[in-house]
Amino acid sequence: AVSLPFAVGQCGNQVGCRFWDLALREHAAVNKKGIYDEALSSFFRNVDTRSGDNGPDIYKGKICSLKARALLIDMEEGVVNEILQGPLRDVFDSKQLITDVSGSGNNWAVGHKMYGCQYREDIVEKLRKTAEHCDCLQCFFIIHSMGGGTGSGLGTFVLNLLEEEFPEVYRFVTSVYPSGEDDVITSPYNSVLAMKELNEHADCVLPIENESLFEIVNKIHQMINSGKLGSTVKQNSLVTSSAGSAKTLQEKPFDAMNNIVANLLLNLTSSARFEGSLNMDLNEISMNLVPFPRLHYLVSSLTPLYTLADVNVPSRRLDQMFSDAFSRDHQLIQADPKHSLYLACALLVRGNVQVSDLRRNIERLKPSLHFVSWNQEGWKTGLCSVPPVGHSHSLLALANNTCVKPTFIELKDRFMKLYKKKAHLHHYLQIDGMEQSCFSEAISSLSDLIEEYNELDASKGGPRIDPSRLKIAV
Repeated sequence: AVSLPFAVGQCGNQVGCRFWDLALREHAAVNKKGIYDEALSSFFRNVDTRSGDNGPDIYKGKICSLKARALLIDMEEGVVNEILQGPLRDVFDSKQLITDVSGSGNNWAVGHKMYGCQYREDIVEKLRKTAEHCDCLQCFFIIHSMGGGTGSGLGTFVLNLLEEEFPEVYRFVTSVYPSGEDDVITSPYNSVLAMKELNEHADCVLPIENESLFEIVNKIHQMINSGKLGSTVKQNSLVTSSAGSAKTLQEKPFDAMNNIVANLLLNLTSSARFEGSLNMDLNEISMNLVPFPRLHYLVSSLTPLYTLADVNVPSRRLDQMFSDAFSRDHQLIQADPKHSLYLACALLVRGNVQVSDLRRNIERLKPSLHFVSWNQEGWKTGLCSVPPVGHSHSLLALANNTCVKPTFIELKDRFMKLYKKKAHLHHYLQIDGMEQSCFSEAISSLSDLIEEYNELDASKGGPRIDPSRLKIAV
C-alpha cells in the first residue's frame, strides 16, 4: 500500500522537505544492511540509474537510487531550488517538480483559478506517471498552508483534481492555519476560500495552527535553557535542525516548527512504513473517525514533545504519555478537546507497547472525556513496533472533536472584518473566473460547518438530532 504526498506552496514544501529528510534517517537507523524492503517501498522507489534517469525499478536487493514518491509544486522557485541543492537533491528529479517564477502574490484566486488552469495538464500528467509506479495506491497526502496564495489556492485545486482523476483514493490534507498576527493581510480570505474546498473535497483534514507550533517551540527552548531537560542537545540531532546544532535552531525559526509537523506525518505514516502488531491503514482513520462527511477535521496531539527538541533525557513514562496526549499543551491547534465533545478518537502508538497497555490507558482516561452518546466506544488504535529514533515509544492522538470550532469562528471573524469593508477584494475579482459569489459561498460554507458543530455541542449529555449522514443507495 502506498501514500502519494503532494507538497504545495512554500510552507508545504518546507514541511515536506523535513518529512523526507526525517523519514530517510528513520529508515537508515532501522535498515542497517541497505536492502530495499517493503517499508521503504511505501514512500520510495528504488531506481536502477545505470540506464539513465528512466531506469527500471528494482524491487529487491541493494538500494541503488531512492526516489521519493511525491510531487512538489510551487509557483516560486526558491524553496524547491533549496531542496534541489540540499542533501535531498538525489531523491527528486525534474519529472516530480512543477514550478513557476512569479508566485501567487498571497492571492487564492491566482493560485486556484489562474495557475490551476495553466498547470492542470502538467499536474495530471505528472500525477498519472507517479501513480503508475504505485502497486496499490492507498491515499493522497496534500501538505499546504491556508494563508498564502499557492498553498491555499493551488493546493485546493490539486485536491479537486485528485478527486476527479482518482475518486476512489482517499484524500488526506495537512493544513497549516495562519495565526491572528499573520503578516499576510489577505490570509483570512485565502483561508476561508480554501476551507470551502476542504469541506467539499477532502476525506480527512489535520488542521495545524502556527500559533500552537510557535508556543511548543518556545516551551522546548525554555525547558532546554532552564536545564530541566538536561542542558545538552544531542549531536547530529534528528530533529532540531538539519545540522543538529543548537546554533542552527536560532538561525532558521521555521525549521523547528516544520519539524513538529514532519514528526506528526512520521507518526501518522509509521504503520504504512513499518511492521506492527496492530497496524492501521490511513483509510481506516477516515473510515472510523469521520461519521459525518463534512465533519472530517481531526485535532492532533503529539507526545512526548521533547522528542522534538531531541534533548538528552529519559523517555516519558508510558502512562504519562497517554495523559499528555489529552492535555492542552500537546495539541497542534489552540484547543482543549477534554472539555469538548468527542465523536471519535484514534491513538497511534510506536515502540514496545502492548495492546493491554493501550486498553488500560483508554479505560483510565475514558471517564474524563465526553463522547457522543451513540459512539461511547469510539476508539481506534494502532501499534507500530518501530519507535522513533532514540526513543522507546511515542504517541499520536487524532480526535474528531468539536473543539476545532473556535478556530473556525476566529477565522470567520477575521474574514468578516475585511469583507465588510470590501478591503482588497479587487485583487481577487480581476482574476478570470473569480466572482464575488465565490466569497459569499465560501463564508456560507464555513458558517454551515460551525453550525453543525454547534448542534453537536448542544446535544452534549442528551439525545440529539444527527447531522445528515452519508446516503447509501440500496
